[in-house]
Amino acid sequence: MGIIQRQGIKNTIVTYAGILIGFLNLIVLQPLFLTPEEIGLTRVLFSFSSLISVFLPLGVGHIIVRYFPGFRNEEKRHHGFFGFVLLFPLAGMLAVALFLFLFRDFFIAQYEKESRMFADYFNYVIPLSFFLGLVTVLNIYAFALYKTTIPSILNDVVIRIFSMVVISVYFLKWITLSQFIFLFVAVYAVQMIALLVYIFMVDRPGFRIDFTRLKSQNLPGMFSYGFLLSFASVASLGLKYLDTIMIGHYLPLSYVGIYTIAAFIPTVIEAPLNSLEKIANTKTAAALASGNRDEIKEIYYKSSRYLLLAGGLLFAGINVNIDSLLAFLPESYSMGSGVVLIISIGTLFNMAAGSNTSIIFNSEHYKFGAFLLIFLVVIAFVLNMIFIPLWNLEGAAVATALSGLVYSLMKYFFIWKKHHLQPYDGKTLRIVLLTVLCFLLKYMIPLTGFPLADILIRSTLVLLLYLSGTYFMKIVPEFHQYLPRHNRE
Repeated sequence: MGIIQRQGIKNTIVTYAGILIGFLNLIVLQPLFLTPEEIGLTRVLFSFSSLISVFLPLGVGHIIVRYFPGFRNEEKRHHGFFGFVLLFPLAGMLAVALFLFLFRDFFIAQYEKESRMFADYFNYVIPLSFFLGLVTVLNIYAFALYKTTIPSILNDVVIRIFSMVVISVYFLKWITLSQFIFLFVAVYAVQMIALLVYIFMVDRPGFRIDFTRLKSQNLPGMFSYGFLLSFASVASLGLKYLDTIMIGHYLPLSYVGIYTIAAFIPTVIEAPLNSLEKIANTKTAAALASGNRDEIKEIYYKSSRYLLLAGGLLFAGINVNIDSLLAFLPESYSMGSGVVLIISIGTLFNMAAGSNTSIIFNSEHYKFGAFLLIFLVVIAFVLNMIFIPLWNLEGAAVATALSGLVYSLMKYFFIWKKHHLQPYDGKTLRIVLLTVLCFLLKYMIPLTGFPLADILIRSTLVLLLYLSGTYFMKIVPEFHQYLPRHNRE
């Protein structure tokens, strides 16, 4: 079993454990322990800080992925590459702090009318942005060492458990709202410190920079590559958080809370992709650097088919049961049903794209990817401005899904043209047809009136139909050898 498979399986297990905890946190705990306004406050604060935090590393995350192999040498402490890496977020922190200080009044003015609570706690954006930015850099450094499991546990499990503890303490009225927000931000400081400790446990990073080695690695090209892709990262994250930020501008914070709950549910579909990218990104970069076209093709084709197959099952399972699931929440959250379906469709298209992002951004065509992302975030911004006032929460979902679809299609056609690779075939069509058939069970199976019973019945039928269809339609025949019946024959 290769390193991508091993790490991918581990990361998937950790990711789904995190999703389960996140589900309990965001779908069960928060709606019961926090008001929609308080949920909206934490999400806008996190989303706004996440977007700002992408500027903080000044592109060093991309530099790590592409250039670290040229510095890797444990005996020489990687030529002080870690010290070089830390210079970026420290400089970025000064720039970000100055920017937020100068434009503080402007940002607050955008939220005073509909989201006054966020305006009151705007000052927490600076420390939270710093923690999130540095966590991103440390995560990527760990991934470059092929150490993805522990960072994944910290990101997907530990942080969510700590958040649940903080929320519970606030619900019990042991702390005030101000103290709750302080602890909410402090959780990410703990994550940052834990990652630093872990890196020093598994590696021998050096702080003394080997400038001779640094200059030999095309320093101007390294900086231009990192800075350009830092803007691409802003655009990428903008596509992820722009809807939440703009809902807070157009609608009350309670709507942000409802949208956050609904938009979280489809993240279950994308979990396998997130797990794969943590390790496949580094492997794709190495394959591109060595010109190993066969490995690139294998990663691209298999990732597309397997991710679409897993995503199709999750898409059908979620949307067949969404009404029953939302029935467990306060009545106001039922308006999120349409949001779940729309974002799920966009997520499924992203899954079908496989590892195309890694291929573009780790190749000589990374500039195209960067400009494409920047162009798309402008489109997403415009679409949110148009659709949120028209359709409220569903409008934000449409803007997000449509932007993601355009992005996936443009990456697909670019790779087809430049690399002559396209991963879709008859098996892709079979997966799509099977997914649609399972989704239609939502309208074929009557509800019993008992949400838990409905979820169990529908989930069982979807699973049986999907697995049976996968087998008889021979979508993944390479796995048939592991089935007991096949072995007996």
